[in-house]
Amino acid sequence: VQLVESGGGLVQPGGSLRLSCAASGNILSINAMRWYRQAPGKERELVAGITGGVITYYADSVKDRFTISKDNAKNTVYLQMNNLKPEDTAAYSCNVEGIEFGNSPFISWGRGTQVTVSS
Repeated sequence: VQLVESGGGLVQPGGSLRLSCAASGNILSINAMRWYRQAPGKERELVAGITGGVITYYADSVKDRFTISKDNAKNTVYLQMNNLKPEDTAAYSCNVEGIEFGNSPFISWGRGTQVTVSS
């Protein structure tokens, strides 16, 4: 299963970006979709996740600013990021867990997309 992310870029503080992560391949079902980020010199952190298509999770640092959503028909997860702050600068990667045809579980990672918040 391959993941392709898009939507990163340079934005001023207070601005918005929308990240997308499209999964493709031999997908039977998807159980969870998550966004992680890693800033230089820091550990990777879980930013937001959605499981079972309903249950969502947000890191405290992004609550009320970021929204995760998914399009089941497109096997795509989105991360709408509003009121961006310089501390949101990081490489953002998506992670998808599910089942392939043949009932084999999979966990896939995208290559990441850079988000830079700076004036």
